[in-house]
Amino acid sequence: MTLLLASQSSGRAAMLRAAGLEFETTAAHVDEEALTAALLTAGQTPRNIADALAEAKAVKISSRLPGVTVIGADSTLALDDGTMLSKPETPEEAADHLRCMAGTRHRLFSAAVAARDGAPVWRAIGEAKLWMRPLSDAFIAAYVAQHWDSIRWTVGCYEIEGAGVQLFEKVEGDPWTIIGMPMLPLLAWLRTTGLATS
Repeated sequence: MTLLLASQSSGRAAMLRAAGLEFETTAAHVDEEALTAALLTAGQTPRNIADALAEAKAVKISSRLPGVTVIGADSTLALDDGTMLSKPETPEEAADHLRCMAGTRHRLFSAAVAARDGAPVWRAIGEAKLWMRPLSDAFIAAYVAQHWDSIRWTVGCYEIEGAGVQLFEKVEGDPWTIIGMPMLPLLAWLRTTGLATS
C-alpha cells in the first residue's frame, strides 16, 4: 500500500477510482465537531476549517503508517452571512438547512491534504459558489424523505452528482470541489510524486 484515502466518503473514493488511482480507504475517526467548534472559537474561517480538518485526518492516519501517503479531505459550507452549516444529524435538520439555502447563494470549500510519517507534505483548497433555487416546503420534504440515507453524510444535504443537481440554478466552480476534493491539483501533485502516471 502506497496511497490511502483517510475518508469513508463514497463520492471522494469514486473520484479517485474514476481517475484510475489505486488506493485503500480507512476512517480517520477525528472528532470533527469538537475540532470545528475549537476552530470557530479561535476565529478561523470556513476555508481554514476545511483545511484543518483535512490535515487532522491525514496526519492521524499517516503517523501510524510509515512511508504511506495519506490523503485527508473535508468540506465546509458557509452562507453569505458567514453562518456555517454542518452535516445534518436528523431529517428535520436537513430540511432546515435546505430552507436556509433555498433561494440564496452559498460557498463550499473542499480541502485535501497529503501527509507522510505524521506530517503534512502538500495541500490544496477548492472553492465553489452555488445558487440554490427557491424550494417549496413540499419539495424539501419529499427530497429529504427520498434521499436521507445519502444526503445525511454530506454538508449541504445534497449530492450534486445525483438528484441534488435539481436543487440549483447556477454553480461556479469545478464539480470535483463540490463532490468533495480539489481533484485537478491533487492529481497534478500525485503525478510529480510518481503516485499517479504522468
